[in-house]
Amino acid sequence: MKYALFDENSNLQTCLIEGVHQIPVSAVKIDQNLFLRLTQETDGIWRQVDDEIIKQPFSQVAPDYAQRIAAERYEREDSAVSVDGLSIATSRESAGLIYGAGLSAMLDPDYRCNFKTLEGFIEIGAQQILTIAKAVRAHVQACFDRELALLQAVEAGTYSDEMLKEGWPDSVPITPIPAPQ
Repeated sequence: MKYALFDENSNLQTCLIEGVHQIPVSAVKIDQNLFLRLTQETDGIWRQVDDEIIKQPFSQVAPDYAQRIAAERYEREDSAVSVDGLSIATSRESAGLIYGAGLSAMLDPDYRCNFKTLEGFIEIGAQQILTIAKAVRAHVQACFDRELALLQAVEAGTYSDEMLKEGWPDSVPITPIPAPQ
């Protein structure tokens, strides 16, 4: 004899075989065909509804579009831009350093510093620092603006997966600088 045991939510908990398992009073007697279906068909949830055992489809889990879009934005944000022929990293750490140099440049128009681009160090002055800071900030803001547009498309029901790779600001491919020898 074969049995099915259901939990307090009427979901199949396990199948039992008399002589092999101890059979609780709450177990439901089933025939061999149903036993095979219950143990082999895993494309749904088996439930006991009234006195009938039925298979219901798994509930659909909606994709987490907000998380996917935010991850893509972060990847695009953490890239590089080209400013006056210089490749400038736009990671949060780099942007913070650039914004700090920009503040110094705003306070002192004669400010100069050695600045590390993706190609290496250069000496730049206040005006060029501000140009770089504006370009980095514009890139980062454009990434957030694209994220917002995609989230609005999700909300409006017009989003498609192809949109995730489109419409982001241009960036420069990052080529690692060789370590000093």
